[in-house]
Amino acid sequence: MNEQIKNKLAFLPAQPGCYLMKDRQGTIIYVGKAKILKNRVRSYFTGSHDGKTLRLVNEIEDFEYIVTSSDMEALLLEINLIKKHDPKYNVMLKDDKSYPFIKLTAERHPKLIITRKVKKDSGKYFGPYPNVQAANETKRLLDRIYPLRKCSTLPDRVCLYYHLGQCLAPCVKDISKEEYKQITDDITKFLNGGYKQVKLDLTEKMAAAAEELDFERAKEFRDRIAHIEATMEKQKMTTTDFTDRDVFGYAVDKGWMCVQVFFIRQGKLIEREVSMFPIYNEPEEDILTYLGQFYAKNEHFKPKEILVPESVDLELAEGLLGVKVLKPQRGKKKELVHLASKNAKIALQEKFSLIERNEERTINAVENLGKQMGIYTPYRIESFDNSNIQGTDPVSAMIVFIDGKPEKREYRKYKIKSVKGPDDYESMREVVRRRYTRVLREGLPLPDLILIDGGKGQIDSARDVLENELGLDIPIAGLAKDDKHRTSQLLYGNPLQVIELPRNSQEFYLLQRIQDEVHRFAITFHRQLRGKSAFQSILDNIDGIGEKRKKALLKHFGSVKKMREATVEDLSTAGLPANIARELYQKLQD
Repeated sequence: MNEQIKNKLAFLPAQPGCYLMKDRQGTIIYVGKAKILKNRVRSYFTGSHDGKTLRLVNEIEDFEYIVTSSDMEALLLEINLIKKHDPKYNVMLKDDKSYPFIKLTAERHPKLIITRKVKKDSGKYFGPYPNVQAANETKRLLDRIYPLRKCSTLPDRVCLYYHLGQCLAPCVKDISKEEYKQITDDITKFLNGGYKQVKLDLTEKMAAAAEELDFERAKEFRDRIAHIEATMEKQKMTTTDFTDRDVFGYAVDKGWMCVQVFFIRQGKLIEREVSMFPIYNEPEEDILTYLGQFYAKNEHFKPKEILVPESVDLELAEGLLGVKVLKPQRGKKKELVHLASKNAKIALQEKFSLIERNEERTINAVENLGKQMGIYTPYRIESFDNSNIQGTDPVSAMIVFIDGKPEKREYRKYKIKSVKGPDDYESMREVVRRRYTRVLREGLPLPDLILIDGGKGQIDSARDVLENELGLDIPIAGLAKDDKHRTSQLLYGNPLQVIELPRNSQEFYLLQRIQDEVHRFAITFHRQLRGKSAFQSILDNIDGIGEKRKKALLKHFGSVKKMREATVEDLSTAGLPANIARELYQKLQD
């Protein structure tokens, strides 16, 4: 614990609020809330902790706090701060998936569509459907039952759907608003859980059509009923009411929490979602944070009712979510919460060994690598590699590993601009200069370690740019390869020395993964550029010949081969000025 933290701890207030932990670069790595800031923040720097909490504490170089007037205000502020800063140690729902809705548009000629974006328009939205297949099946069923238009723009003649009885053909017929209202009301009733009534109505219409000997119409109603039964009644009922509800259960073991959410729609359990993450506070507090984040994104819409375990603070949960939250004491609802918690416990037990193995391969490997090199733990590693063939299409690539895992959103590609010919050293200078000039200009996070795919020359070039041009002091190491192009040695220091790493250690495997990944990324980019340049025509390199003249020449001669056999006069007759015809002739002969 540094002197700055000691001084701040002495002045912490005994009030509720939020605290923000920062690393040595000033990046916020953890946001927490507390009923009493003084007690909670001090607890991080006193007593013993488990491995993951100790890892967090070892990174903390500073902190700040915000006092709030209540626990609820602290909870809401915590969720907003996590959403804003995305701290790496917090519970954060990082998946960007959004669940689909079925939308009934409010146009003059309405239609049904599947959408993942809910807009403030006059359309009606039904869902969300965590199971995408269920949404598509339901829409297909409704398309068969209700003859709304399927096309985006009205054509000038009827389509196949009209002949199949699945469209009213508003393109050629005048469909009244009353007829549309009847259909849209039926669809609304159907999607709000009233499909059994719709099925009953269709059964009555089928019987009436059969009595009138309109067997073709009766068969149509029969088919619609069969579609309803196949799509809507194949799931087992879980509750007898038709209330949409989400059921939460959780389990905690060895500092990790697993949360299971059951989505119940129209009385049926249609899908579940599982989340697993480390926790640094009491489980009762972190489950509240999870609940707030779960519904903070648009893909998770709040149902009419939410069921939670006994340990959740009901008053805070209802105030946070703004919907009915229940802690069921008996009956079917109690069984659902128990089932969700039981599933969470089983999932945690089954996956814990995998989590430990993954930790060993990633964060533990990073920590061991830092110890072996004698540097601060390299939580953020940036690696560079050059790629060219005899100096043609020279490129460089940079990849980023955070906590021992690739962060592909931060990968970057570079076309080498200032270097002519195969000069790896100058190419490395250029790309390192471009990368870290931008990092400084835009205030982006600096790496804890830079890995260069190469030997002494490449490392010295990168170090010279960083230290002498940009004034940065960042550890730089090189990854040398053996004669079989496999990771062989880690070079570090000034002068460079070989860091001996056990070949069967996780830190050595981590370096292999980094070197293989940066090489893959660089070579893929180079092949893309080479592929594009291979399709360029010789005509593209001559001033005065643009797209129009190129097309005219190819049309006149038929091929580049025929052009090569032509004289300067022949080229001029194809519409080229004399000076451009001479230049093209010379290029073709060369």
